[in-house]
Amino acid sequence: MLTICKRLFAVLFFVVAGFSAFAQDEHGHEEATEKKGFDASEVIFGHISDAHDWHFFDMNGHPVSAPLPVILYNADKGLSVFMSNAFEHGHVAHNGYRLVNEHYAAEKGLDKELVGKIIAVDENDNYLPAANFHDLSITKNVASMFISIVLLLLIMTSVAGKYRKNGVMKAPSGFQNALEPVIIFVRDEVAKPNLGNKYMRYMPLLLTLFFFIWINNLLGLLPGGANFTGNIAVTAALSLISFIVILFSGNKHFWGHLFNPPGVPLGIKFLLVPIEIISLFIKPVALMIRLFANILAGHIIILSVVSMIFIFGALNEVAGWGFVPVSMAFTIFMFCLELLVGAIQAFIFTNLTAVFIGQAVEEAHHHDHEHEEYHKHNPETGQEYNVSDNTIVA
Repeated sequence: MLTICKRLFAVLFFVVAGFSAFAQDEHGHEEATEKKGFDASEVIFGHISDAHDWHFFDMNGHPVSAPLPVILYNADKGLSVFMSNAFEHGHVAHNGYRLVNEHYAAEKGLDKELVGKIIAVDENDNYLPAANFHDLSITKNVASMFISIVLLLLIMTSVAGKYRKNGVMKAPSGFQNALEPVIIFVRDEVAKPNLGNKYMRYMPLLLTLFFFIWINNLLGLLPGGANFTGNIAVTAALSLISFIVILFSGNKHFWGHLFNPPGVPLGIKFLLVPIEIISLFIKPVALMIRLFANILAGHIIILSVVSMIFIFGALNEVAGWGFVPVSMAFTIFMFCLELLVGAIQAFIFTNLTAVFIGQAVEEAHHHDHEHEEYHKHNPETGQEYNVSDNTIVA
């Protein structure tokens, strides 16, 4: 049954990518005006980038998408709240704002980096670069985050309700069967080995990080899903949370080793201390890049493999159809691999967070050399005595 579900997800993903492949220009002109053939980069980057509407596919040249709330604040105009479909996919301006598409950017000579962003315009539809406003809109990634939060709350509260009702002695059922081994795994394999007897203090953080990253990794693999954890702003925010916890958890031993390493000559300290400080900031950067790069790469690989069908099809229809079995087989394999990668990356982020926190809360180790240095063995009497006062050790 699990295998069938995995194949179904892969097929649905293929269908969505296929519909996206036949998308026309966002401004609605005929394909002959500017673009010819299949543009793989447009399909791929259209999926992995954030947007002000949730685009699923194009049907007969018309985009099928769900509009999202646009929230803009301007000190002069005040708050503007409306749905993104008011922009008509970048064809028109609304209330002094415009969603930039490729056609408008080319027509007005704007930087391509503005494509997909909201800008302020005057009554003649000209860009106002000096306009100061704040974009607080619910974008595709933000909407995906809210969906994951709702799912997590529903799942976790239902499981907590069962434990509250039946207690911990009754055999688990439903989602309890799935979640209990995962929670125990995080506790026994992540928290305890790295945090010792302080592990319970950090279990809520570690479990939240693990399940939040995991469920968003899985949601990103659904047909039409958002590339949430493949967005570096998202991974940067998660890493910042871990970094703040690390800083506030640091004890005297941690800060002492950071700014005044013991047992090190003074001259070496001037070299070692800057390296230690740099390594402290490298930790969250490593967390950020590792999660972002792995999830983003997975999305790009799957979409690239699917796009090969249409690339070959643009050259020759027979070649396109002939490549379908190869592409489908590799897509199914990569999709199954990404299901595994989604869980692994959630584990790695959580485990490294626990490791870094464990380094911050670790107490100083005092090695007991008393027996070796002060206790001596008398071979004549067979007794041990203390060298400092010659007393016999029991």
